[in-house]
Amino acid sequence: MKPKLNNGEMHKGSEELYVTLFPFPQDSHFDDKVQDDDKQREHWTNKREYILSMIGYAVGLGNVWRFPYLAYKNGGGAFLIPYVVMLVVAGIPLFFLESAVGQFCSQGPINVWRAVPILQGIGVAMVLVSTIVSIYYNVIIAYSLYYMFASFQSTLPWSKCFSWADASCGTAPIDICNITGLPVTNLTMENGTCPAENIFTIPAQSPSEQYWDRVALQRSSGIDDTGPVVWHLALCLLLGWIMIAAALYKGIKSSGKVVYFTAIFPYVVLFILLIRGVTLEGARDGIEYYIGSQSNMTKLGEAEVWKDAATQIFYSLSVAWGGVTALSSYNKFHNNVFQDTIVVCLTNCGTSIFAGFAIFSILGHMAHVSGKHVSEVAKAGFGLAFIAYPEALVKLPVSPLWSILFFFMLVTLGLDSQFAGIETISTCLVDANPGFFKSKRPLITVVTCIILFFLGLPCVTRAGIYWVTLMDTFVASWVLLIAGFLEIVGFFYIYGGNRLIEDIEMMIGKKSFWFWLWWRACWFFITPTIILVILIWSLSPFVAPTYGDVEFPTWGLALGWCMALFCIIWIPVIAVCKLVRAEGSLWKRVKSLCSPSKDWHPFLDVHRGERYAEHSHHGMSTFSPPQPNVAVIANTNL
Repeated sequence: MKPKLNNGEMHKGSEELYVTLFPFPQDSHFDDKVQDDDKQREHWTNKREYILSMIGYAVGLGNVWRFPYLAYKNGGGAFLIPYVVMLVVAGIPLFFLESAVGQFCSQGPINVWRAVPILQGIGVAMVLVSTIVSIYYNVIIAYSLYYMFASFQSTLPWSKCFSWADASCGTAPIDICNITGLPVTNLTMENGTCPAENIFTIPAQSPSEQYWDRVALQRSSGIDDTGPVVWHLALCLLLGWIMIAAALYKGIKSSGKVVYFTAIFPYVVLFILLIRGVTLEGARDGIEYYIGSQSNMTKLGEAEVWKDAATQIFYSLSVAWGGVTALSSYNKFHNNVFQDTIVVCLTNCGTSIFAGFAIFSILGHMAHVSGKHVSEVAKAGFGLAFIAYPEALVKLPVSPLWSILFFFMLVTLGLDSQFAGIETISTCLVDANPGFFKSKRPLITVVTCIILFFLGLPCVTRAGIYWVTLMDTFVASWVLLIAGFLEIVGFFYIYGGNRLIEDIEMMIGKKSFWFWLWWRACWFFITPTIILVILIWSLSPFVAPTYGDVEFPTWGLALGWCMALFCIIWIPVIAVCKLVRAEGSLWKRVKSLCSPSKDWHPFLDVHRGERYAEHSHHGMSTFSPPQPNVAVIANTNL
């Protein structure tokens, strides 16, 4: 817009003065950075930082310790077929949806529900899940930090049964005489032979297993026996939170720089471990068990395999946590979010497969040296990361070096995911009241980290591993499935599939009918059906979680359900509160709350176009330069 004189003609000198006073591009399609100068909302410094942050968020500890085990357990190479299928029909569609809505409105996982206000509780549930997961996820980082520091010794402390071990520590089974309870050698006691019927054999615990339980965790007998804080873990936990607070102190402007290292370094280590692993004797056996000729194609006929593939895809991509939406909200409006989705999802799944080769090549060597089958050394979860793999590292030349690299890799993998989790919390707080919180972003980050540190202290007591297992089982499971299912229902069924597609085309340009046919099929039927089936299957029948052979008491299970319910309950509670506060008949209230609010639109006016033109007067980012006093300009002899 240009100021006009009363006769409708622009004075040449007036135009020059206007351009000097208000140096905005006259083309309506100027880059976001122009209005970004007003500091309305942060943007990623460049595309690389966003991609690396998103990859770091999606690629986490589960890629290293969960996927390789699932592949081995479910038929090796055969598992890749359901894994890729579930990636295409469930993982990518949900990731694309979350990235698109976050980028479209430049808001976090709570405010994006301005599109369907009655379902805003879904965003609250996602943020609560991210908060609870951040509490115990940093404890796992603390475990990795402790093992990394412990590796700075010429002899790895879990290489042998040292003074901290008990009588069951060793590599061979131990015979016990049940009369005295004392170990016997060659079935003899001091004064004679122990009767054969009184002898029983107990399996030995490896040094790495006892080190994990007796030294690192100082694990108690159960969640009832809390015991004192394990101070070396508490200090590592504090260090973890300090690193996160430092990286996020200035928001994405600082975390975007840190991810250049934390997102790339794990690939360097995995590549080094793979090269070292495949040169070891027995490595081929490990790879054969993982994804080689021993693949069992008959496993494809088992429904359990498809369930495991879908579950791994769902959790590995970190969808329904709120982080994907939060990170995407800092993108430029016309960023090609579809292209980013494909890059991040394929990189994430490729990392899982690549990590499996690095892990199982060394486990194969371990099995060869110990004379065991790979099946006896392959474990899931904590067992792989802190028992089986450390034991394998002991058998490598210059074992401390490989141990330091491995656990430092786990630290960087965990930090990337934590960055996005804390960023999700901060983004929602700032979006809730940008006028008050935006200038206090560093303080919000520090206070959040301090609070979560203290909330995590029960997880570094002697019963800490039980709390970690409990929260991981109940919070990071069914709640995510419910949120993911309702998310698709909300945006595609209630908000409207056609409207959603038109919004996305405003950002990435027009696409063909055939392009959208696939995404319509996924969002309308395939993806929500798969999520619903997994959810029902996971809950029926319910199997109570355990840690090893330790079962949780009734009150512990009840507490777990309460944590899950605490996250989910906000979905109906917020819906009811909004219905009560709305005006009109019940039908009118429901209808109005199922329609986008006046605040649902692209963040900047320049991007709203005709579809959202009526919203252009809302928000501080409106491009309507002050009208100069044309009479004054007209009278100047410029």
